[in-house]
Amino acid sequence: MPSIVNHRLRLPFLSRCLVLSLTVLGIAVASSPAAAQDVRAAVIRVDYPSLLPLSRLDLPADNRGFAGARLATDDNRTTGQFLGQSYATKEVSVPPQETQAAFQALMDAGIRLVVVIGNATDLIAMADGAPDDALLLNAASGDITLRSGSCRANVLHIAPSDAMRTDAVAQFLVWKRWTDWFLIEGSNPRDQALGQAYRTSARKFGAKITVERIFEDTGGSRVSDSGHVLVQRQIPVFTQDAAAHDVVVAADASDVFAEYLPYHLWDAAPVAGSAGLRPLTWAPTHESWGATQIQRRFEALAGRSMTDIDYQTWLALRVLGEAATRTSSADPATLRDYILSPDFELAAFKGVPVTFRPWNGQLRQPILLSNGRMTVSVSPQDGFLHEASPLDTLGLDRPESDCTAFEGEN
Repeated sequence: MPSIVNHRLRLPFLSRCLVLSLTVLGIAVASSPAAAQDVRAAVIRVDYPSLLPLSRLDLPADNRGFAGARLATDDNRTTGQFLGQSYATKEVSVPPQETQAAFQALMDAGIRLVVVIGNATDLIAMADGAPDDALLLNAASGDITLRSGSCRANVLHIAPSDAMRTDAVAQFLVWKRWTDWFLIEGSNPRDQALGQAYRTSARKFGAKITVERIFEDTGGSRVSDSGHVLVQRQIPVFTQDAAAHDVVVAADASDVFAEYLPYHLWDAAPVAGSAGLRPLTWAPTHESWGATQIQRRFEALAGRSMTDIDYQTWLALRVLGEAATRTSSADPATLRDYILSPDFELAAFKGVPVTFRPWNGQLRQPILLSNGRMTVSVSPQDGFLHEASPLDTLGLDRPESDCTAFEGEN
């Protein structure tokens, strides 16, 4: 009989539990999205003709950029599954002559969120031909004009500008008191633009360029059995009789000569810029701030190390995922407004949250300085101050940008 009494005593308790469970379930159902949201994006990579890199370690992977996109999409899905959001990313690789047709096909398919791995010319053409409700994210071009007079309101920049990279190098060199520079720039237009960025950075942070030289790109074979013999003879001659300097700064966006400079200079000096100490958004050597875990996850997914382009593509899609999560929306205009607002921030394995500059759509982020084997330092450096954020000491600050497309933003 005691067991019967116990059962009777428990019935009211069980009833209350059932009512409570149904109530909680009702709240959960009521608070869930009325309908699933599909966050559809695309990554379009323009595959330009190029020569072999000077080092075979720099041979581009077939899945460059796309591997970062796959990791980001997996990350976005992890959060999205709890919020009724689904994420899908289309990958498109095209030669330059097919870029606009491929972009239009994405628009015709209703995809309005597009990450672009391409140069400034193609990016601007896509932005100008896009529907009003499209949002593009620049994951590759560092062209400074894209953040200034040639900016577009429908383009956000994940890739750092050339000015951000050169400022990152300049801050470290000045911190080291290596303030006398020997600037060597290539003869191609991209090299010249990068060289000008280093001149601007030198003036900005108080360094002095004591000597400049141009390395002429004469074409021809870049790899031969006797290449190291010629380099060992030619580079010392090219760099001899230079005025006194603390460091050699290489502006070689075309990958023609910079890798030949270390250990071949006439005068013993460190090399920075396009070789030696290089400014990167990501490096396989980066381990701080939880970076090891994303390095391992990427390596497991791709079977190789993560590069700048992989990281920038990953970051672009994570920006969209974070904005979609916070706004419960897949609408490009809603996402853009939130991304540019003071409320947006994203953990990016760099010690501080990354945010956006509302005056030109540029992502603020620290820049790694790597020698290829170790992360030597991270800029901005201590002691370089800014009234809003130390990250705004890198690249175009608000008064330095001629961008007007973002006027009226925060």
